[in-house]
Amino acid sequence: MSLEDDLLKLDSNIGQLKQDYEQYFLGIRPTEPQSLRSLVQTDLARLSGQPIQNTAERFRFNGLHARFQSFRRRWDATLREIEAGTYKRHLFKIGIREKNQANESMKPARPDGSAGDLFADYQSAADRCGQSLGDLTAEKLKKAVQQQEQAIRAKLGCERVDFRVVVEAGRVKVKASAAPSRRTS
Repeated sequence: MSLEDDLLKLDSNIGQLKQDYEQYFLGIRPTEPQSLRSLVQTDLARLSGQPIQNTAERFRFNGLHARFQSFRRRWDATLREIEAGTYKRHLFKIGIREKNQANESMKPARPDGSAGDLFADYQSAADRCGQSLGDLTAEKLKKAVQQQEQAIRAKLGCERVDFRVVVEAGRVKVKASAAPSRRTS
């Protein structure tokens, strides 16, 4: 291969490496692109060890080398932030996740009479989590809620059972709680 071909390949690999690292930092790519990074570093070491007589090619090589070093410093700094738990994108995602969990847990419990609303809440929570409803319908949910209510009332001896939709570990669930009995004095 000629030096010009080597420089074109190196330029292409650096561009691909930049794209792969961005995907990795966004969470799209599951692993760090270490193999391509080591290939680029090997090519840079090989090309820097040979004399480049053509001034234009030497200038282009130096530009590619400086570009890679700049990216490398940025990637290494970001990796250190991720290890330390201070990476801003991850902190932002954690904040959103905690806010959603707090909102879900703060939803008011629904008495059995509003199973349609309970299904709507379940459906919207499932959409947000990317969870499929499968063959679940409002009627099936209502029957399941009624059965649970009867079992809980018999077990705990309470008058009423309230149900609410919660998201735990990325899964949508319907939680039941015994409603306090109303005392009249």
